[in-house]
Amino acid sequence: MPDFEEVYRRYFADVYKYVLALSRDEAVAEEVTQETFFKALTAIDGFRGDCQLRVWLCQIARNQYLTLCRERKRFAEQDAEPGDGGIEEGFADRDAARRLHRLFHQLPEPYKEVFSLRTFGELPFSQIGELFGKTESWARVTYFRARQKLKEDFDGT
Repeated sequence: MPDFEEVYRRYFADVYKYVLALSRDEAVAEEVTQETFFKALTAIDGFRGDCQLRVWLCQIARNQYLTLCRERKRFAEQDAEPGDGGIEEGFADRDAARRLHRLFHQLPEPYKEVFSLRTFGELPFSQIGELFGKTESWARVTYFRARQKLKEDFDGT
């Protein structure tokens, strides 16, 4: 059994960045990362070593994040209204951001997650490939295709 304190010190930043890439919210990333390490601590005896410890932790983090999203969706009120109006110059930027956000969420998997991990999480392609059980080249190609699709759809709307 690995020293859990060392595991925490060594992998906290990687897990946090991964969750931040998924959520794009620092508070959520912090909460999910803490839950991830708590869950990992209780399940460390079940770690079989089929993958790297960092990958196993990120898999737990992803499941924790998805669980949190389901819970929040179930219990939270829907915020359908955009934020309060600001200055007129901001309308064009906000409209473009909304369009891009909508297009991003329409991307099919794994393009959406790979793009998110690379762009928001700033993970290297090698780690992204590892998380998916694929190669670094696969991660690069998938990211490139996601980026191209977003650009084409954004320019076409």
